[in-house]
Amino acid sequence: MAESTVSKRKSWGEAVAVYFEPRQLIILIMGFASGLPLLLTLSTLSYWLTKSGIDRTTIGLFAFAGTPYTFKFLWAPFIDQAPLPLLTRLLGRRKGWLFPIQLLLAGAIFALGVTDPAIDPQLTALVVLAVAFMSASQDIVIDAYRIEILDAEEQGAGAATTQVGYRIGLLLAGAGAIALSDFASWTAVFGVLALAILACALFTLFIPEPKVNRPPLANDYAAWIEAAAVRPFLEFAQRRGWVVILLFVLLYKFGDAYGGLMANPFYVDLGFSGVEIAAITKIYGILATVVGGLFGGIVVVRIGLFRTLMIGGVLQAVSNLLFSVLAMRGHDLLWLGIAITGDNLAGGVASAAFVGYLSSLCNRAFTATQYALLTSFMSFGRTAMSSTSGWLSDHLDWATFWAATSAMAIPGLILLVWLMRLYPDEKHMAGKP
Repeated sequence: MAESTVSKRKSWGEAVAVYFEPRQLIILIMGFASGLPLLLTLSTLSYWLTKSGIDRTTIGLFAFAGTPYTFKFLWAPFIDQAPLPLLTRLLGRRKGWLFPIQLLLAGAIFALGVTDPAIDPQLTALVVLAVAFMSASQDIVIDAYRIEILDAEEQGAGAATTQVGYRIGLLLAGAGAIALSDFASWTAVFGVLALAILACALFTLFIPEPKVNRPPLANDYAAWIEAAAVRPFLEFAQRRGWVVILLFVLLYKFGDAYGGLMANPFYVDLGFSGVEIAAITKIYGILATVVGGLFGGIVVVRIGLFRTLMIGGVLQAVSNLLFSVLAMRGHDLLWLGIAITGDNLAGGVASAAFVGYLSSLCNRAFTATQYALLTSFMSFGRTAMSSTSGWLSDHLDWATFWAATSAMAIPGLILLVWLMRLYPDEKHMAGKP
């Protein structure tokens, strides 16, 4: 079973060297494939809807289209354990699922660009739901692949590499989509994004399949359901403080996600153009997040997961206050850059540590199912719980709104202190050895 990735401290040189392992390149590409469609159901979608004249309350309600990220644990056991005819035999357990899912995801993204939210918002919402479902299914496989192909001591660096690829995907789906929309139709924009996912599907055909010793599947249907769908949850429920763990996963990045959903409407209200938003909040912001993520992965190795989570969580809360200042200053490119720098550096550190923590919690016998459970709780905060962000921003001025999102980080930090006491040495978080 996996233990903490930081049970043995390494030098700065050793921590940096792990990024040059060939497996990290694979993780980088998979992070890209994971990040690109997620942003389509979040900030890029909200920008598209804003430019189409949709009101902010409705934009907030569109967050419900991302509910597959919240409930993906329901079908994760099937993807985790069930073979696909022919594809599993030819490609392996993980690749056999990932390849067809990515093909369907590319088709759903292209279909989204054909809809018009101003004319038929219900149809747009349904297609967004399809994109989110295929994206969540892709994440189930990608997360399991990452955890299984990396050694325990590489999980922290793998989390950082994932975040780098993830942010590159956000760069294309965010800055690329927003900037391109100033000069081309949204159909063309989504067509480009669909081609990017199709390229990832072709890449999947050439990567190695993880070598994991799994128990054989039961022939009896009831026994198969028990092994695939029940046992992973029962095993997790035997952990010390498992309820606290789930609450922490739900709340750690809640304030960040709550504000993020309204970020693009905020920028538009302040009078920033699409090119300005793309250049500063997306392109430059992604670079700041990459730096923060890589540094966060190194810090995890040096001082541990929990301490890095605490540093990242505090920085996330403080950085949201920079947007309150921006709201008071109005259309100010310098302050936009300052706010984006602070927010994305903090988010990069926090995300690298958070993904590493979630990975360390997974028993490798149930990798996909348990990771899906954890990220589903995280997604609930990003989708359903964040759906009121549009309503709140309509009833508060922007400065107060961002201050409120900063305060939303406090419960997660309190739970983190609790977990640090439950697991003082960060060992056996994936269960008893």
